[in-house]
Amino acid sequence: MSNCTVERCTVETSDGVKLSTKLFKPGEEEEIKKGSPVVVLVHPYSVLGGCQGLLRGIAAGLADRGYKALTFDMRGVGRSTGRASLTGFAEIKDVIAVCKWVSENQSADRILLVGSSAGAPIAGSAVDQVEQVVGYVSLGYPFGMLASILFGRHHKAVLQSSKPKLFVMGTQDGFTSVKQLKNKLSSAAGRVETHLIEGAGHFQMEGPAYDAQMELSWFAMCFWCKIKLLSQQIREKESR
Repeated sequence: MSNCTVERCTVETSDGVKLSTKLFKPGEEEEIKKGSPVVVLVHPYSVLGGCQGLLRGIAAGLADRGYKALTFDMRGVGRSTGRASLTGFAEIKDVIAVCKWVSENQSADRILLVGSSAGAPIAGSAVDQVEQVVGYVSLGYPFGMLASILFGRHHKAVLQSSKPKLFVMGTQDGFTSVKQLKNKLSSAAGRVETHLIEGAGHFQMEGPAYDAQMELSWFAMCFWCKIKLLSQQIREKESR
């Protein structure tokens, strides 16, 4: 049972869409880890029923560990206005708007952007459009041939970004094979890491079993620790 608190708010995008969001925070203010990033989570494909509720377990788990985490319904989902798009390009505006709101209203100069399933390419397209985003985590990025018909034009943005990236995927993912993942990432810029979950399928990654084990939350935070260490090393070199 989570002890976190949840605050609801509405964020408006640059084209006037109003997004329903939930901010998950530790139960006590003093439990918030100082200097840690706010984690913004982008849900799976809206057209197939994706919504912020699918990420509640991960967000609550992060809050219980001392981190702020924000989920939101993209346009056309739940209480959010507007219409969902097939390719996810309109939804990039949603991610940018939410990240800017977090930066301005949560005093956050560092944001960790996490995308699940189709939310991964959408989030990846926003990585370099928000200065405060310091790292990116993909949970089941759909790199496969069929998924690329819809989301292929998103690939370039995240693969060319120099910001640190972590790709988490099940070895039985029906949309992307392990070979396809490795081939795609072989040309990626910057620091790139992968974590394969043995025997897990694509939709299992969205299930409560993984939320209960806190695996995905833990991977995201381990990745942030690596980002933090890398940043410290860079600063130390610059000061010499």
